[in-house]
Amino acid sequence: MSSQALRVLTQAQADAFHENGVLTVENAVTPDQLAALRADFAAWVEESRGQAESYGKAVDGRPRFDLEASHSAVRPGLRRVNAPVDVSEAYRQVARDSRMVDMVADLIGPDIRYHHSKINSKLPGAKTEVKWHQDFPFTPHSNPDLVTALLMVDEVTEENGPLEVVPGSHKGPIHSLWHGGRFTGAVADDVAAEFQKKAVKCFGPAGSVCLMHTKLAHGSAPNLSQQPRTLSITVYAAADAAACSPNPVPSTMDGEIVRGVEPNRIRSTAYEVEIPEYPRGASFFLQQEAS
Repeated sequence: MSSQALRVLTQAQADAFHENGVLTVENAVTPDQLAALRADFAAWVEESRGQAESYGKAVDGRPRFDLEASHSAVRPGLRRVNAPVDVSEAYRQVARDSRMVDMVADLIGPDIRYHHSKINSKLPGAKTEVKWHQDFPFTPHSNPDLVTALLMVDEVTEENGPLEVVPGSHKGPIHSLWHGGRFTGAVADDVAAEFQKKAVKCFGPAGSVCLMHTKLAHGSAPNLSQQPRTLSITVYAAADAAACSPNPVPSTMDGEIVRGVEPNRIRSTAYEVEIPEYPRGASFFLQQEAS
């Protein structure tokens, strides 16, 4: 853990985040950090060529490496790495100590707790889409001071399945992810249609980070290009936000204070949300696909 001496974000940037629920900032990691992240992920892609199904074991026993149904040795479809911080010093270092973490502290700090991390990747030709949802119903806490930091390991363009968001939606209702008695991991179709009408795409060069409020509506389309789109996603919570459901992507870093100190108190705000269903397979992609 390290302490934050100076603000990284300007007041204007912080104000924009709180107004829109999203902020993209370049150079969130050093060139050396970015190169190390890219090298580790490239090695995992090569390793996946020799696998026929999702593999590895995360701390809860589920597969660490999630493969698309169309995965093959010729055209690998590694789409998710659960808790890369447990198997990569590069990802662990960035999650603990980088400009990205300082930015999060500027928004919901000074005391910041690591919640979970994963890699979501859309390799060239990947068919996986992310249906519209909010993160908070997956990871409810006593208060909504959580930020999802989506670090662009690759350049994100309009063609390779960029994140799409609805600015300001974090100020609105928490939408159910349960439909017909099943946890689908996605909002209702009519809600999704309204979100799509207002969608804004988030782009940036490799090394940029998209900072997203936990209640912001978002989704993304398949990668229609020949360029990969890999995001290292780390979720942070204000240290006085207590988790209200099991961590869906547990790791050895669970609950670690990465900025500031342990406040030894819980802050709560009034809201209601349905208890999420713990993922049974390798990732929430399977929950969304089943819907």
